[in-house]
Amino acid sequence: MAENKQIPPPKYDLDAKWDACLDLTVRRTVYSSLAGAFGGLLLFRSPVTRWASIALGAGIGIGSAYTECSHKFEGSTTRLPSPSEVPQKTIIVEAEGEQN
Repeated sequence: MAENKQIPPPKYDLDAKWDACLDLTVRRTVYSSLAGAFGGLLLFRSPVTRWASIALGAGIGIGSAYTECSHKFEGSTTRLPSPSEVPQKTIIVEAEGEQN
């Protein structure tokens, strides 16, 4: 007998999401580290600052991959409300010199 395996819809396919996130993380980390290394090679003389530029590039790559993966998993990220959604408070200030 042949087993009837159902393929989950893409929204619920966690294996594909993890594969995409790992691939995205590796690519962005490597590319941004290479960009940091190239920038450090052009701009800095000291090996310490060159390594720091590589680390900065790697951090930017990991951070952008994390943000993209959290969107793929529909996780919660820090989203500030738009100004139209923030309730407005009216503050009335009376001047000291004014008397009615």
